[in-house]
Amino acid sequence: MVEQLATCDWIRQHRACLITGPTGTGKSYLACALAHKACRAGCRALYYYVPKLFRQLAQAQAEGSLTRLLKKLRGVDVLLVDDWGLTPLQADQYHLFLEILEDRQGSGATLMTSQYPVDSWHQLLGDPTVSDALLDRLVHSAYRLQLTGESMRKRQAKAT
Repeated sequence: MVEQLATCDWIRQHRACLITGPTGTGKSYLACALAHKACRAGCRALYYYVPKLFRQLAQAQAEGSLTRLLKKLRGVDVLLVDDWGLTPLQADQYHLFLEILEDRQGSGATLMTSQYPVDSWHQLLGDPTVSDALLDRLVHSAYRLQLTGESMRKRQAKAT
């Protein structure tokens, strides 16, 4: 699967890639490696850690520059959203993320990481209507990687 993703075809097809697994299993590392590979193939990628993304969106909204930020998010080839579900979000934040996904539909690929299995994302979101809409845009045509194993940090600590 990783070799297939490294071809960047999923990006040209404007699909999603969802990488899930326990803490320390390499989700962010793998996602960043795929985004780096995309950049080397001529694509533009943008990385966001979920709490920072929503802080930046709130700041842009307060400053009146939200439209410009949404345009930037829409225009990038690969949007990497790291640690989905780690921080609880408010209903308006989920609506805003839905707008981002809607804007990117058919024009960009989305790469997300989460400690939570995709099957539990519906409960994370709370609002069933928004959950259905978000998951419909993300999950059905996405490549899904479920990483397993012990934390690399824990294994490194044991080795030293």
